[in-house]
Amino acid sequence: MKNTISQRVADFLKNFPPFSFLDQHDIEVLSEQVSIIYKDKGVVIFTENEETHDSFYVVHKGAIELRKKEHNDILDMCDEGDIFGLRPLIAHENYKMEATTHEETILYAIPIAIFKPYAIKNPDVGSFIIDSFASNTQNPFSKSHSDKLYGDVFNGENIGEVIDTDNKILDLQPIKYSKKIITCSRAATAKEIAVTMTKKNIGAMLVVEDMLPIGIITDKDLRNKIVTGEYSINTTADVIMNSPVITYSKKMTITQAQMAMMKSNISHLCLTKDGTANTKAVGILSKHDLMVALGNNPAVLIKALKRVKKAKAIKPIRAKIMQLLQGYLDQNIPITLTSKIITELNDACIKRVIELSLAKMRTPPPVRFSWLALGSQGRSEQLLHTDQDNALIYEDVPEELQEKTSKYFLELAAIVNKGLFEIGYEYCPAEMMASNPKWCLSLNQWKELVHDWISKPGKDEVLLSFIFFDYSLSYGDRELANELADYIFGDIDANPIFYVHLVSGALQSPSPTGFFRQFLVEQDGAHKDFFDIKRRALMPLADAARVLILSHSVKGISNTPERFEKLAELEPQNKELYLSCAYSYKALLKFRTKQGLLHHDSGQFIELEALSKLEKVKLKGAFKTIKELQEVISMRFNPGKITI
Repeated sequence: MKNTISQRVADFLKNFPPFSFLDQHDIEVLSEQVSIIYKDKGVVIFTENEETHDSFYVVHKGAIELRKKEHNDILDMCDEGDIFGLRPLIAHENYKMEATTHEETILYAIPIAIFKPYAIKNPDVGSFIIDSFASNTQNPFSKSHSDKLYGDVFNGENIGEVIDTDNKILDLQPIKYSKKIITCSRAATAKEIAVTMTKKNIGAMLVVEDMLPIGIITDKDLRNKIVTGEYSINTTADVIMNSPVITYSKKMTITQAQMAMMKSNISHLCLTKDGTANTKAVGILSKHDLMVALGNNPAVLIKALKRVKKAKAIKPIRAKIMQLLQGYLDQNIPITLTSKIITELNDACIKRVIELSLAKMRTPPPVRFSWLALGSQGRSEQLLHTDQDNALIYEDVPEELQEKTSKYFLELAAIVNKGLFEIGYEYCPAEMMASNPKWCLSLNQWKELVHDWISKPGKDEVLLSFIFFDYSLSYGDRELANELADYIFGDIDANPIFYVHLVSGALQSPSPTGFFRQFLVEQDGAHKDFFDIKRRALMPLADAARVLILSHSVKGISNTPERFEKLAELEPQNKELYLSCAYSYKALLKFRTKQGLLHHDSGQFIELEALSKLEKVKLKGAFKTIKELQEVISMRFNPGKITI
C-alpha cells in the first residue's frame, strides 16, 4: 500500500523544477525521505553564519524572507515551489543570510545526502540548483559561479577572423536536420520502402529494431540494387540495407557533418541521442540539408549581399540571418560571439542599402559624410528586427553651400531610410532618423547641438544624449565620427555637472521586481500585465555602463558588456560587480532574443504566465546586480561629491 503522505509530496514536487526533471519513480523514492515542517509567522529557519543543515527546503505553502543582519532589508522572498537553503549543497560553508517565515508556512525538507546523487547524475537538475543558488546570492554572476551558469563567455576569438574564415564559422554553425524520421522493419520489402519514400518525398529510410537504428536504405541503394535487377523488388530491407548504420550526435557542426559524409562516402547521416547506435534516432541529415546550410553561413551571406542590385533583394538574406541566429541560440553558442556575428551581418545589410542608395543619386556626395547607427544598434545589441535609429554627419561647408549640401544629404537619407524599411527595419516612431533634418547635420551643427544637451541638460536632452552617445559608424568617413566623439568627451569634462543629470536619468529606469519576488508588470496600455524586459532590466544596466564609461573618457566602446568588462579593468575594486553586470546583460539579451524569435516580435514585452519556473529563476538571478550597480553610481556622482 502506498504512503499517501509521500504520494502527496511527490504530486506537489513534480510540478516544480528541479524535481520536474526527474522521472516519476525517482520523485516517489525521494518523497519518502522528505520531512514536512510547519512554522508560524516570524519563526527563524536558520540564521546568518549558522552551520548548515543536512537538508535544503522547498516552500509548499506560505513564504520565506531572506535577509542580512547588516541592513535588515528583505533581500528576497521565496513562495510556493521555491527552493532555498542550498548553501550546504553547493558551497559547503555557513549560511550567508537569515531565513524567516513571512507568514504561516509549510516546508518540505529535502535531505542533501539523498538528493545530491540526482543533481550529479542529471545535468538539468544540477543546472537548476546552480541557478537557484545564484539567484539567492548577493552576486549571482561572481567568478565562482560564472562558468556554471550561462556559458556566455567568448574567450579571445577575433570576430574578423571568424567572419572571414569559412572553416571557423562552419565549425561553429550547427546543422539543421529533419526530425521527421520515417522507419521500417528489417522485414519490409524494397517495393514497400520505395512506395513510402515516394509518398513521403524522402531520400532515405531508417531500418529499426526495438526502436534502435540497425541500417539505412537510400534512394541510391534502390537504384543500384533494385532498378539494376541485382535484387528483386520483393527483397527485404535486411538484405539491401547499409549496416551497421553510421551514427553521430545531433550536436554536430556543419564542418563535422561535411567530414563525416566525405570520410564514409555517404549521403545521409543518422543522428541519435548520444551519437551511438545504442540510443534512439532523433534525426536524419541529408547531403541536400548540408548544401542548404552551406549556403546559409555568414561568409556566403556577405558575398550574397555584395551581389544584390536592389534593396528589396536584401530582405530574404535578412531572413536567413534570423535563421542563423536561431541556430546559434539552439546550439547554445555564446551570446557574445552570436551578437558579434549577427551584428556584422546586419551592418553589412545596412552598408549595402547605403551603397545602393548612393548609386541612385544623380551626383556623388559633395563632401565627406558619416552614417551613424544609434541606440541598441549602435551598441551592437540589436539582434532582432526592430525600428531604425540613425543619424548623418557631413563635412562643414561655407555658408553659401550649406542649403545645397543639406538638401543633398537629406535626399540621400530619405532613400536610405526607405531602403532600410524595405528590408525589415521599421521607421522610428519618434523620427530619430537621418531623413529628419534634426538628425542630418554638419559637424559643427552637431557640435552645437551636443553642447546644448551637455551645458543645458533637461529631461529630453538627457534622453537624447543616451540614444546618441551609443553610436557606431555604419558607413562613411571615420574621422568625422571620431572628431565628434572627441568633442563630446571634451565638452563633458568641461561640464561635470552633466554627469549628475546622466546619473539621474540612469536611475529613472524602474526596478525589475517588487516585493514578494514578483516581476513588476505594465499597469495599462497595449501591454498591460506584460513584463518590459527592455525598460526594466536591460536599460538600467546599459544606462549605468554608459555613465561610468563616459566618466573614464573611454572612446570606441559602445557595447554594454564590453563597457563593463573594460570598467572591470579600470576599477579593480569593483571588478566582480562589473563582470557580474556583463554576465547579467548577456543573459538578459539572450533571453529577450529567444522570446523575440519565439513570438516573431522585438522580444521587449514578455508574458510572464508563459514562462517556466526555471526561466523566472534565471531572469531574477540576472536582476541581482542592478540594485548594487545603481547604488554605486548614485554614491559616486552625488552632486556634492563630484570627483571628475
